[in-house]
Amino acid sequence: MIVLLAVLVAVVLVGHRFIPAGGIVETFLPWLGLTIPMLALLAWRRRPAVSLPAVLLPLIAWFALFGPALLPGDDGHDLIAVQHNASDENRDPAGTVRELLRVSPDLVALSEVLPEALPVYDEAFGTAYPYRAAHGTVALWSRHPLTEDAPLDIRPSAFGPDWNRGLRAVARTPHGDVAVYVAHLPSVRMGLTGFATTPRDESAVRLGAALKAEPLDHVLLLGDLNATVQDRGLRPITNQLDTHPAFAFSWPAKAPVARIDQILARGLTVTSLWSLPRTGSDHLPVAAHLRF
Repeated sequence: MIVLLAVLVAVVLVGHRFIPAGGIVETFLPWLGLTIPMLALLAWRRRPAVSLPAVLLPLIAWFALFGPALLPGDDGHDLIAVQHNASDENRDPAGTVRELLRVSPDLVALSEVLPEALPVYDEAFGTAYPYRAAHGTVALWSRHPLTEDAPLDIRPSAFGPDWNRGLRAVARTPHGDVAVYVAHLPSVRMGLTGFATTPRDESAVRLGAALKAEPLDHVLLLGDLNATVQDRGLRPITNQLDTHPAFAFSWPAKAPVARIDQILARGLTVTSLWSLPRTGSDHLPVAAHLRF
């Protein structure tokens, strides 16, 4: 039985993308590592000569997927970016901004920013961040000039025209122009058959098409994508962009178990990625060092 369980865990780790309706598995995939010491303990107590070698299978598979996340990041950077779902129920926007600015970011992307809250956020960011782009419920604040500011249509076909959760702007940094995308993909819903991901996946396809057509060499995506980077639904995006293999869990804020807030790049290297302390949101912010 122990051998069978060890093989099963290894198969799930290696072949998670082939599991039907496997979104929930991919969301919590790193936590399968917790089964390995339990299997090893059971194997040691029963038939170690046979069972312990089998436990090596999921151990190797887990380290192949998540071992790099255990390595320290590189503090060397040219830019610092922050992504945060600030929550439209946040009662302390100014306090949220103060927490985000502790890392001295160059770029801060927020989602769930209601239009009526924009003046409060603008005042909190102050004169150090004089450049801002906002469309729908997503916004970007920058130390560097922003040009080509425009909404980005990532709306699923079943959603109404008032749904707007994407923007694109070009940040004119001292190191070169960067096409910055800010996106908030639709939420997933849990049902009897697993995650209902169709709107999110459709939105990811539309975002992926925009990224593919992007003419600039340096591209940065900051967003609440409502999925981990292992999720197959994000493949239109993750096939084009890279991130740092840190855990940096961001959701839920009270007891984070998954990183669904992402900082991904092309033509830039994400040298380190980490989560920031809790704000008035149900998400934790994530920050990244970026190098040209």
